[in-house]
Amino acid sequence: MEKPSWLENQKFHPIIKLPKSYYVHDFSKGPDLNPTDIPYSVGRYNEKRIGMYTTDLFIKEERNIHMGVDIAAPVDEAIYSFAEGEVYLKGHDKEEGGYGPTVITKHSFEGNELYALYGHLSEESLNRLSPGEKLNQGDVIGFIGAEEVNGGWFPHVHFQISLEAPREPNMPGVVSELQHLKALEIYPDPQWVLGKLYK
Repeated sequence: MEKPSWLENQKFHPIIKLPKSYYVHDFSKGPDLNPTDIPYSVGRYNEKRIGMYTTDLFIKEERNIHMGVDIAAPVDEAIYSFAEGEVYLKGHDKEEGGYGPTVITKHSFEGNELYALYGHLSEESLNRLSPGEKLNQGDVIGFIGAEEVNGGWFPHVHFQISLEAPREPNMPGVVSELQHLKALEIYPDPQWVLGKLYK
């Protein structure tokens, strides 16, 4: 899906202040660990990931196609709102392999609504903002959560956008082959607002 015209001339704030040098993962062939001397990395959108999702949350439906962008950063690194908007939902997904603390924001561009999920946050992040609270571009949404609270993952934020309003503080961040085409229509490339993070 192409980036819509109502986003073309918008200027967005980075959700994490990435350095000039960061690692881009390729999970399509299996585990791809970040080099230890590079603390920041990016995991790709619409990537079929091999052998990565092993908890019951994913195994039942064979879900392994990633519908967001992952940005790894040190624990407690600040995460920012990419645009003006409001807090839409927040929650704590405590299922093994889930999002852990999660915030969803709502944004409007020329009458078109866009929703954004920030997953794998710190528990403190849930105490900062309340649903309905207004956001300015660049406001702190929360902080990178440690593995003990973020669903059991390496420290990173899972960032996903949606053209449909979610009913709960969740979005299917990984989908099956059967769900894939429909998911692409609802959850477009987060680089629409993140900018080009990889080729």
